[in-house]
Amino acid sequence: MNYFAHLALARPTPASKVGNLLGDFMRGVREDELPAPVRQGLRNHRLVDRLTDHHPPVRDSRRLFAAPRRRFAGVALDVLFDHFLVRHWARFHDRPLDAALDDDYHLLRAGEPLMPADMRAVVDRMVSQDWIRRYAELDTVGRALDRIAARVRFANRFQGCQVDIERHYRELEAVFLDLYPRLQRAVAEQALEASGPPTEG
Repeated sequence: MNYFAHLALARPTPASKVGNLLGDFMRGVREDELPAPVRQGLRNHRLVDRLTDHHPPVRDSRRLFAAPRRRFAGVALDVLFDHFLVRHWARFHDRPLDAALDDDYHLLRAGEPLMPADMRAVVDRMVSQDWIRRYAELDTVGRALDRIAARVRFANRFQGCQVDIERHYRELEAVFLDLYPRLQRAVAEQALEASGPPTEG
């Protein structure tokens, strides 16, 4: 899962939102020095990633990407699943999407002192450029993936994932619609964050 799903499965506090995104920014971070609520959010992030990565339909869906891009499929699916969450938000959450996103952005801003510098820079761009609302458009997802692919440090042919996504859009959408409620249930049942399962957001 990518940024939005991790935010949606977090508690409505700055420390939880930071912890639930921090798993992608751990370089140079000493986990044992993090505040307890941030560590709990980080554990929740890892739970979500682990369940996603080991979910058989997710693993199987990687074959839908052309061979030169298959190694990049996990990254592509993470970003694509945020697209599907934006598009299907009302199916899974009672709170309106715009209100939930505004709160997420506000809580991330409040949590900036808890973030390592590289995370703070990414979050600043995410909020100021409103990345998540823009993920509703598939072209935005395609451009985001091409930018990520261009930053890969070895020669690759990862660009062009949007072609694979468009060809198999409904099948990939079905994978997400099966996965996301499973993640919601697992987060609620395991309650790794002290305050219990996330509220509607």
